[in-house]
Amino acid sequence: MTGKIHYHFWGPMWQHSAPGGWFFVSLPKEISTEIRENLQWQEEGWGRMKASARVQDITWDTAIWFDKKKDTYLLPIKADIRKKAKLVPESMLSVDIYI
Repeated sequence: MTGKIHYHFWGPMWQHSAPGGWFFVSLPKEISTEIRENLQWQEEGWGRMKASARVQDITWDTAIWFDKKKDTYLLPIKADIRKKAKLVPESMLSVDIYI
């Protein structure tokens, strides 16, 4: 993860309302604004931006997605990450993002 821009934040994990909905952590708006203003050129389709993330001692390669309705980036938390970290909905997470 050397050479990447690092952001740290706390946020609750939440589940999308669709049946079988994915789990996410919303990046704080001030971090999302900074990323969008300076790094939007790195976005791929649908506001997707490659990133690495760390929750507890688990690090994985992923992407953040810009949600126009929430006006912020979302970090998906995959099932294997939730199981390894023993996370449940509304868990308050300490998150490190590297872009």
